[in-house]
Amino acid sequence: MSVFALLEQYRDFSFTDFFANITDAQVEQALAKDAPSAADFLTLLSPAAATHLEAMAQKAHRLTVQYFGRTIQLFIPLYISNFCANQCIYCGFNRKNHIVRRKLSLAEIECEAQAIARSGMQHILFLTGEAQQLTPMDYMLAAARCLKRYFASVAIEVYPLEVEEYRELAAAGIDSMTIFQECYDQEVYRKVHQAGKKMDYHFRLNAPERAARAGLRAVNIGALLGLAEPRKEFFFTGLHARYLENTFLDTEVAVSLPRFNECESDFKPDYLVDDATFVQFMTALRIFLPRVGITVSTRENAAFRDRLLPLGVTRYSAGSHTGVGGYAQAEDESTPQFEITDNRGVEEVAAAIYAHGYQPVYKDWDAI
Repeated sequence: MSVFALLEQYRDFSFTDFFANITDAQVEQALAKDAPSAADFLTLLSPAAATHLEAMAQKAHRLTVQYFGRTIQLFIPLYISNFCANQCIYCGFNRKNHIVRRKLSLAEIECEAQAIARSGMQHILFLTGEAQQLTPMDYMLAAARCLKRYFASVAIEVYPLEVEEYRELAAAGIDSMTIFQECYDQEVYRKVHQAGKKMDYHFRLNAPERAARAGLRAVNIGALLGLAEPRKEFFFTGLHARYLENTFLDTEVAVSLPRFNECESDFKPDYLVDDATFVQFMTALRIFLPRVGITVSTRENAAFRDRLLPLGVTRYSAGSHTGVGGYAQAEDESTPQFEITDNRGVEEVAAAIYAHGYQPVYKDWDAI
């Protein structure tokens, strides 16, 4: 069964009715299970489960320590281009936005790599806008080879690729990828993606699977919380992660929980996810999928990220810039994709992790 066929099973499902009928006893039963079902996961995402947040947090903590120990893997993002051919109404890189566009040269990428490497970071994620003509495969392959000279792990967050293209990048040193479906609701997806290749819902949905088939060791997925009804969206995110975990046994699967943040547009999301609901989603995911990685970026503020440390998260970005470059030279020449709210440097984030009884991990993998 494809992931799309899995999601289509819920096309006529009434989430409203399901949530309206959830009882405290059902939440407690879902919490007590060692292997929760999809229905149990949805129960833990329900409004009724919000009153059981302490019990969810305690179980999420136990499971995370069991499978990951008291560790937080650190990574750092590097935007190498903000050119984009898509018209996504929520994104600062929207092709209609009048912003300064930049693309780093290979010499500039190397300077950025040298500056980042001095911070001790060994996991880097390089990102581009989705403009294949301006950031073609040969450019990304050259960037990958350059960055691999400085970092143990190099990941990508770029436009969706074919299996063979992921294989080429793997041969150049790429070992993992991030791609957000952004929105699983097909009707909303069409409304917010108004032009460009990103309009192709299915090609994007299947990108993590193509990357896994190409041999990348890790894939990271997510939905932008705010675009569509969030409990339904996060339910589909969890189903997608479980599908990948069950289909590709040698692939590490991780989930991000990005909430909408301000960018260079006047877009106002129809749904807002408050902090308590964010924690409910994260702990429900950990209980449903105890071995999946959970990534929280600098979209979230420093105080909130610190409070999340014992609750299921396994991976943090640190010292982030969301404009092009920004480590070796100022990024004020280009516009960020979104505004970050945790502006701490790598050392400050690491110190906060230590202060909460956890160990920051700069490197946990190397190619043989």
